[in-house]
Amino acid sequence: MILHIALLQIRGTDRIEENLAKGIDACTKAKELGADIVLFPEMWSCGYNIPEDIAELKRMSVPADGEFTGAFRKLAAQLDMAIGITILERHEPLPRNTVCLYDRHGKKMYAYSKVHTCDFGDECRLDAGDGFYVADLDTAKGCVKVGSMICYDREFPESARILMLQGAELVLVPNACPMEINRLSQLRGRAYENMMAIATCNYPAGQPDCNGHSTVFDGVAYLPELNGSRDTCILEAGEEEGIYIAGLDLDMLRAYREHEVHGNAYRHPAKYKALTEQKIAYPFVRADYRP
Repeated sequence: MILHIALLQIRGTDRIEENLAKGIDACTKAKELGADIVLFPEMWSCGYNIPEDIAELKRMSVPADGEFTGAFRKLAAQLDMAIGITILERHEPLPRNTVCLYDRHGKKMYAYSKVHTCDFGDECRLDAGDGFYVADLDTAKGCVKVGSMICYDREFPESARILMLQGAELVLVPNACPMEINRLSQLRGRAYENMMAIATCNYPAGQPDCNGHSTVFDGVAYLPELNGSRDTCILEAGEEEGIYIAGLDLDMLRAYREHEVHGNAYRHPAKYKALTEQKIAYPFVRADYRP
């Protein structure tokens, strides 16, 4: 079972009509290239633009079940292809950074809002999401358990861990930041330690503070026929704008998860009580932290 994942590493604008048209065109091309799932970079509806003026920010936001997402819901059904479309979601008191995932029939699987907002930057003007979700996504290649993180979520091991504990086989990660060696290493680590695939879609170079390098890590570090470990990265795009497709071998991943030592095989949750302690002590206290 080879699942083809298309990462739409394309340049956005702050004009929703242009992003809608370009997004529909990119999805259509991805389908022609054989994609089963397509993923957009972070907050595609506005090109990851977060104005300082709150009234303008709210004006730019769109409903999670509005016309913009509805166009991609219909397109998913027309193309028989799952679509992960990202938006600046209308929400009170402040908008949210959200990905809406539709299956190949146009059914909404979830609307996940970024939990770890970048409160040290422009995302201090956004509300955070409430939790992580995993859904049984119907694709043309069969059902796969899918969840999402968004950009900064990747920098917290807990994000990927809780998705693994909910059964995620594939995690879709919209992104809007420079993907350099350390951030790529985080994704590699999250995939390795949880034995799951992670697909990240970034904006290309030319988009402010972005550099492409969208990736797919399949999470399979060892195979019986190999003496040592293998590279779990099955796709790393360059900086250029484009549609990048990776073939994820789900049969191989599922077989690996049945016998390898990572994930939830040998954990001791009763000994991890400090992980739920909410106190923040020196040197990690930050004045702009929001609980």
